Amino acid sequence: MMRLIFEIAFMVFWIGMFIIRYPHAQKNKGNTIQKDRKTREEKILLAMTSLGMILLPVFFVATPFLNFAIYTLPVVVSYVGIDLLVPAGILFYRSHWDLGRNWSATLEIREEHSLVVSCIYKHIRHPMYTAIWIWVICQALLLQNYIAGLSGIVSFGLLYFLRVGKEENMMKLQFGEKYISYMKSTKRLIPNLF
Repeated sequence: MMRLIFEIAFMVFWIGMFIIRYPHAQKNKGNTIQKDRKTREEKILLAMTSLGMILLPVFFVATPFLNFAIYTLPVVVSYVGIDLLVPAGILFYRSHWDLGRNWSATLEIREEHSLVVSCIYKHIRHPMYTAIWIWVICQALLLQNYIAGLSGIVSFGLLYFLRVGKEENMMKLQFGEKYISYMKSTKRLIPNLF
């Protein structure tokens, strides 16, 4: 019974993340792309991330086919997973809101693209990535399955480590010294507290 509650909590969160992102994706469709850096590698990484963070979790919750790979964690660990969904959701929402028309799911510069260094971006350079890291950790804590639970960490981890440097280089090329200075005053994933 508890496993079902944790799975439902994760799926409600997953739907919430879709609800947060969908209007931004629709609104930004009309933005003119000035520089598209979407490579074949980028498309493959995005497809793998969709598999690991969307398709496999839904498949696991909706069918018994991955039940052979179930693991069990102490219940308290799953409650930590539920608790972490809240900051992940807030950070995910806030990072989309603060980026506004500058947000894109892929590596691209849009017409009238501006460098956002205020609000949440004043404290963290990549708060959306931070939110997604928390999300995939929650996925492993709540979907206790070696395939569906860990696929988020593996697929998003690959995307993150192969993409973040390219994204920052793209921003340096676009914004020059302003972005370099911004990089010096912030950290990638955690707030610069000191």
